[in-house]
Amino acid sequence: MAVAVRFRADHVGSLLRPPELLRAREDHQAGRIDTDRLRAAEDAAVLQALELQRSVGIDVFTEGEYRRAGWSTAVRESVEGLVPNPDPPTVTILGQWQGPSAELANQSVTAMRSMVAGGPLRQVRRLAGDEAAFLKQHAPGPWKITMPGPLSVAGQLYKPGVTQQSREDLTADITAMLQREVEALHEDGCAYIQLDSLHYVERVADTTIRQRMIETGEDPAAYLDDLIRADNSVLRRAKATRVTVGLHMCRGNNRSAWHAEGSYDPIAEKAFSQLDVDRFLLEFDTERAGSFAPLRFVPPTKMVVLGLISSKLPSLEPPDQLRRRIDEAAQYVPLENLAISPQCGFASTAPGNLLTWDEMRRKLELVVDTARRVWG
Repeated sequence: MAVAVRFRADHVGSLLRPPELLRAREDHQAGRIDTDRLRAAEDAAVLQALELQRSVGIDVFTEGEYRRAGWSTAVRESVEGLVPNPDPPTVTILGQWQGPSAELANQSVTAMRSMVAGGPLRQVRRLAGDEAAFLKQHAPGPWKITMPGPLSVAGQLYKPGVTQQSREDLTADITAMLQREVEALHEDGCAYIQLDSLHYVERVADTTIRQRMIETGEDPAAYLDDLIRADNSVLRRAKATRVTVGLHMCRGNNRSAWHAEGSYDPIAEKAFSQLDVDRFLLEFDTERAGSFAPLRFVPPTKMVVLGLISSKLPSLEPPDQLRRRIDEAAQYVPLENLAISPQCGFASTAPGNLLTWDEMRRKLELVVDTARRVWG
């Protein structure tokens, strides 16, 4: 059975935040403006982002993740039970930031208030309720909500010696929150639910982190099974008529820097065949991602959104090069089961990648133009 043809010109979700929104968030944190004024600034910025997406012709709309401090903070901003992390925020289960802007990435992480789970988390509001309500009212077309994968969140919030729960119990609690949010999004009329689950390539597929896992007694194969099990537990709740379900894998994205390197080979056979999704959003913008060969494991009922266009660099990819790379990928996945997007969001963290608004616009225009040329 062939997959549905939908959303050829996709994007991962986050967009560069306007300076006015960044100032408003800073003023709110400092107590200079109240929550109502912050909400007004967010609403104005989201309307600007929606107009950008409409004008370039992208197939699906997001809020740009403007109501969040970062891509993964939908959970942490909706719960009680977090306490300050006693260690520097640069201490992580992932690799170090890499690339020319690695120091900027480290500075942005250090500037963030690092919190971890203390006692059991208590959810006090919906994870994406405000986003969904605004998109339902204002999006010019089908809209998407992005959410972090449960093990990505647990990896950030679990701290041995501080977190009273086991990592497994914390993951179970986060999974339950995501399941409830998926059910609520169905009621809201959400067209597209995307899980951003990074540990497939940031941990299991990255050769350095994979070796570190082995040296510390952690089994990468067992962790891969845990990832698939946890994500499917969330995603199976998302499967519904007219709801598209996607899963995004990336190698880290902060101030145009990255965490990980390596192909999809170590995770491809299990993850691509077992994850219960309609489409995978995968990075293929540089040699760090390896070849398209692991796509041979993608079942014929699933789509692959090729992240061929960099959200980290301002230079535009040559259109002929994009066409050639799509043809290469089509050796492993039928052309009708492919789509195109930037390789990641433009602002996984609030400061954003090292592009201007106009450069981001041109990247999105390139996505749309390529999709129309290839698929009509």
